[in-house]
Amino acid sequence: MALKRTIAKLNDYQDRLKDKKAKQIKVKHVDKIISKLEAKKADLDKEFHEATKPSRKERLKRKRKVLRDQIEQAEFLRKEILKSQK
Repeated sequence: MALKRTIAKLNDYQDRLKDKKAKQIKVKHVDKIISKLEAKKADLDKEFHEATKPSRKERLKRKRKVLRDQIEQAEFLRKEILKSQK
């Protein structure tokens, strides 16, 4: 899983934020991205169930996995932002 990379990127972002080289990420920004990713996942789920070719189903399965990973990373980022705001 790419969680280690996500943590490294988050630490890098925190350093840039301290040096005033980055803007603060707000929870509402992450929530907006999560909702877009979930909408895309719903579209892919529908497309997957309508697909008949095995090769098409396999491609859609891989895309759905990537989206699940991205949603998981976004939720992790959201939790970290909430922690840092306390």
